[in-house]
Amino acid sequence: MADIQAKRVEPGTIDAEVAGRAVRRIKDYLMRHPDQDVIAVAGEHGVEDALFLPREAVSLLAFILAQAAAGRGITVMPSHAELTTQQAADILNVSRPYLIKLLESGEIPFRLVGKHRRVTYEALQEYKRHDDARRRTAADELSALGQELGL
Repeated sequence: MADIQAKRVEPGTIDAEVAGRAVRRIKDYLMRHPDQDVIAVAGEHGVEDALFLPREAVSLLAFILAQAAAGRGITVMPSHAELTTQQAADILNVSRPYLIKLLESGEIPFRLVGKHRRVTYEALQEYKRHDDARRRTAADELSALGQELGL
């Protein structure tokens, strides 16, 4: 696995008041400059030392700060991060044996590292999207059937 798979900030680590002020300023700036793809962040030393950030990175920072302002913890994980089967099961909120059945049936792609299975975070998210769509379809079909039967 890579050196750092995820970065976690525990709830309350970031000052909620400071985070709230920062997120309001960032959102206000982004709304006033909707076409700006690169955001210059000037420090106390002026424009010559400005930090240039992609708009998407600034939006992500605003999201992180909003969560911190609400007192929530935050985890940032790259989509290519490889997880153990226990980590993957925890993310899906299922048992490890159930996850292994999903892997072995081909529902979720994985790779072997020695004898150990590794699952990418991206593969888990893709599975969740497909599973949510299947569940919505099943619920819609049950609802339609209930209406047909007058329930």
